[in-house]
This record gives sequence, structure tokens and C-alpha cells, in this order.
Amino acid sequence: MKVKQAMTSDVRMVSPDQTIREAAQLMAELDAGALPVAENDRLVGMITDRDIAVRAVAEGLPADTPISEIMSHEVLYCFEDQALDDVARNMGQVQVRRLPVVNRDKRLVGIVSFADLARTEQPTTVGRDESFAGFGVDGAPPAHPGLRRINPLDRHPAPRHNRPHPIRARVGSGAVRRILEEQ
Repeated sequence: MKVKQAMTSDVRMVSPDQTIREAAQLMAELDAGALPVAENDRLVGMITDRDIAVRAVAEGLPADTPISEIMSHEVLYCFEDQALDDVARNMGQVQVRRLPVVNRDKRLVGIVSFADLARTEQPTTVGRDESFAGFGVDGAPPAHPGLRRINPLDRHPAPRHNRPHPIRARVGSGAVRRILEEQ
């Protein structure tokens, strides 16, 4: 499977001269934890909820701070025609949750995230051990064929709706909310 088959193609961008408040508002509106930063039709960075929390709120910067002051300038990306398995493996190695996706002309065409990888249900793309794929507790078939255990020792995981959202459970979301409350 290629990246373009799993990526999110409806991507909103911000510019480096916009404020972190505007970025936080857009993140809240889109329910997204990261936004690409573009200038003159060129990808120049990324801003995440963690950037806002650690580089702005924790340092006492005001909500009208330009995005350029706290964004990540190093842009890692992948191509839309790359194999999804390879990109997923690379994301794990460099420890990023999202990657901008560009075409061969290096124009932004989407973003691929771990959530996108999970939706493809390919065991190798979401870090599942293939030796357990397709088996439930004690080697029995899974109760729900599309679901597989990640940790065979975890016999009673919390239902998905009771687990904290991975982004909302992090300090970054509180920081985004605090930025929005400053208005």
C-alpha cells in the first residue's frame, strides 16, 4: 500500500507570521495536534500542541507570539508514492507521530499519522507483533475479527471510549486550552 492511500489529504496550513493563538484555535477547530507551516508556497516547518506547551506557555510567552518563534524548523517528510510500511517503520525510528506528505514536485499533498496507519489495519504499520495477529486471548480467534491484541499479557484492556485520548492526555492540550482561554 502507498502512503497516498492512507494519508489525510485535506490539510490546513499556517504561516510563520501568524500567532500561536491562531494556531491553537485552528488546532482546536480541526481536532489536530500539528499543523504544517508554509511560506511562499513552501513548507518551512511544523507547529504542534507540544511546541505551544513547551516552547511558549512553559516559557511564559504571550498568545500573540509569532509561530516562527516556536515552530520546529526541521521538516521531515515522505513522498506520496512511498510504501506505507517503509514510512511507518521510519516514523517509529525517528519517533514522530505525523509526517507531511509531498509529491515528487515537493508540493504538500497531505499528512500521514499513526492514526492513519492504524486505519489501514496492516499489522506491520502499527507496530503489532505479527505472531499474535489474528489471535485473541489464549490463542482463540478474536471476538472482533478486525481487532488484535498488541500485548498478549494485557487480558482486560479498558474499552476504547474509556481510554484517555493520546493528545488530550498530554500536557500540550492543556496548554492549547490555556492559550484559547487567554482571549
